[in-house]
Amino acid sequence: MQTFVAPSMQLSLAPNSTQPLKIVALGDSLVYGFGDPDGGGWVERLRRTWMLPESPGHVLYNLGVRGDRIGQVAKRLEVEFRHRGELRNRVPDIIILSVGVNDSARVGRPDGKNYTEFTSFEEQLALLLQQAQKLCPVLFVGMVPVDEGKMPFMNCLYYNRDDQHRYKEATKQVCRKQGIPYLDIFDKWMEHPETWRIKRLSSDGLHPNTLGYQTLLEDVINWESMAHFNSSKYYPLTS
Repeated sequence: MQTFVAPSMQLSLAPNSTQPLKIVALGDSLVYGFGDPDGGGWVERLRRTWMLPESPGHVLYNLGVRGDRIGQVAKRLEVEFRHRGELRNRVPDIIILSVGVNDSARVGRPDGKNYTEFTSFEEQLALLLQQAQKLCPVLFVGMVPVDEGKMPFMNCLYYNRDDQHRYKEATKQVCRKQGIPYLDIFDKWMEHPETWRIKRLSSDGLHPNTLGYQTLLEDVINWESMAHFNSSKYYPLTS
């Protein structure tokens, strides 16, 4: 039995089984790890820490797809989830979501329409989170602030921090309403000087670089909702 405690927004998985947790991470290029040729991104770096023979940890599947928006993640969510069970009649224990930055982009020009209109984004997000919570407990990792001076991306997408902030705040609020832990990477990184952030972004101004993904990994593993998975062995109760 798995419990998800909404008031404190903490994931609670009690020990009982010898099986490690099975975790799926779904989202866009931030999950995929684009921009990190050394470590493969924060998800891959975390996966590797759980593969050491002397201290085997949980099973983590990277299901990030570059360019994905909220609607595309929603379409593949349950299929991806159902095909990552490993053992017969078992499914993943936790879903980590990270999506939204591509929805916020302006198309064609700096004042163009958002790739996903804001109201539509809110509606699709609420449905996605409801869908995910019917499957298992959910965690949400937020987006990284971009370098606006490097836009447009691929000569057609204009990302800006004002729109990012609007979309991430909407995500944060929906997560709060549904009792889903949300890691606000945007605000954490914006607390640092611009020079600090630029050092952690690739030349395209959108994707983190090797240092950026290492920083992201540290943010994630030090997050209260995730830290206990690294400090000791936590396993799901079986029915």
